[in-house]
Amino acid sequence: MRIENAVLAWGCVLAFIHIFGTAQVRTRQYGAKWNMGARDEVLPPAWPVVGRMERAQANFFETFPIVIAAVALLGITQLYSTNTAIGALLWLAARVLYLPIYAAGVPVVRTFVFLAGLVGIVMMLWPVLSAGIGTFGTLSL
Repeated sequence: MRIENAVLAWGCVLAFIHIFGTAQVRTRQYGAKWNMGARDEVLPPAWPVVGRMERAQANFFETFPIVIAAVALLGITQLYSTNTAIGALLWLAARVLYLPIYAAGVPVVRTFVFLAGLVGIVMMLWPVLSAGIGTFGTLSL
């Protein structure tokens, strides 16, 4: 299996960690009865850690579809390289670090970790984008 595909699978695991981690801190504040209920009641404002976990989860799900597309494009084009593997691992490492850093409320480091993840995505997309630049005049339908 290609490293990029393995990273994608671990990204799915990380998605579950985001979902259930956020649910855990939310339930810790509002209680199990709320969690198992219809959730129709008006709630007090979320604790800061709940808000940070929710924002980290939203951020993950904003970038994860791009990673899925990048890995799919690599598979379709077979433009895998050492750089795409490093990019995939960089993205995964950054996303693993991002959640606890954001949950802890660490401001500047969080941004640099996010940017490292973006660099990883660009490293995966770059071969596909650069291969496609010269094909605009010769695209076939």
